[in-house]
Amino acid sequence: MSFDEDTTLEELLEDEEAKEVLEKYELPCLGCPMAQFEMQDLTLKDMCNRYNLDVDKILEELNE
Repeated sequence: MSFDEDTTLEELLEDEEAKEVLEKYELPCLGCPMAQFEMQDLTLKDMCNRYNLDVDKILEELNE
């Protein structure tokens, strides 16, 4: 699967390797109960903006 900044949290969590990359960056959304209600709409770009993470760096790792 190819990822971009519009990939949703739901799509990311379906891929075990992508989930490991997100865990590496300690993304709070992974353990947040509210994220369960936003999974279909919450994009990688949204999460990175919210937590000051470098979306380009994460995308590079996700698409390796």
